[in-house]
Amino acid sequence: MLDELRQIAIFAKTVDHGSFRAAAKALDLSPSVVSHHVGQLEQRLNTALLYRSTRKLSLTPDGERLLVAAHAMLAAAEAGLQDIVSHAQQPSGTLRITAPAFIAQSALTHQLAEFSLAYPDVQLTIDFSDTRQDLIADGYDIALRAGEMEDSALMSKKLFNVRRRLVAAPAYLNAQPQKPTSPDDLSRWNWLLFAPVKRQKLLFNKAEQQKIIAQPTSHITVNDAYALAQLVRAGAGLAVVPEFVAEPHISSGTLQYVLPDWALASFDVFAVWPSNAPKYGLVKHFINFLAAHK
Repeated sequence: MLDELRQIAIFAKTVDHGSFRAAAKALDLSPSVVSHHVGQLEQRLNTALLYRSTRKLSLTPDGERLLVAAHAMLAAAEAGLQDIVSHAQQPSGTLRITAPAFIAQSALTHQLAEFSLAYPDVQLTIDFSDTRQDLIADGYDIALRAGEMEDSALMSKKLFNVRRRLVAAPAYLNAQPQKPTSPDDLSRWNWLLFAPVKRQKLLFNKAEQQKIIAQPTSHITVNDAYALAQLVRAGAGLAVVPEFVAEPHISSGTLQYVLPDWALASFDVFAVWPSNAPKYGLVKHFINFLAAHK
């Protein structure tokens, strides 16, 4: 069937250009190859399509009927190709995205708004949840992931970096018997843990010093970064939260930085998508937009 479609296209070009030689030049083929394909098509159909002479070609009645169908076929194919080109130039369609809830107040939301304004024909459906969703099983096109990337068959691209800070309420800090000077001094404090990263060790840096501590077992573990900040604000203990989550509370005085001279290792946010996504499709267009506007 594919051979016949190619032969029909060559037949139509031959008629349109008036000769095998002119068609061959337009198609970047040799005249003998063009003649061969038309002859093969006539054999398949068991009928003559063209009357040949030394000076010109003319259509048989069967050739005239086939030419109408051939032009319709080529017009449909050209329209389909143009539609794809237009789609690539002016993205449209629906993107289902899952992202951690704690980055809803990061710069990401501004980037999403900019994308939506730039491409109004794209419908974004976004699930903000600190419970990690399954990209494939749950039917998402793109997932945003925080932290280290796990080995998988999925494609990924780093989008931006998130700074973290250790915070506690002023009342909780004032209730401690001594002011901490090193991460080692915090082993007996009440830690509140963020469920998605509760098993990760904490890396602290100060000048040329480095401390790595395992987060102690906590009596409170939550899967929402904003709930975590509120619990810390209420005096339940200390916790590591994204800096943009902590800043409003720091400004209002309801939270304070613990060991402000010690910097916590930040983490990366990645876009993750199926490896079979079209190379120039909507998914890649969206990811490239975010990467360019970080």
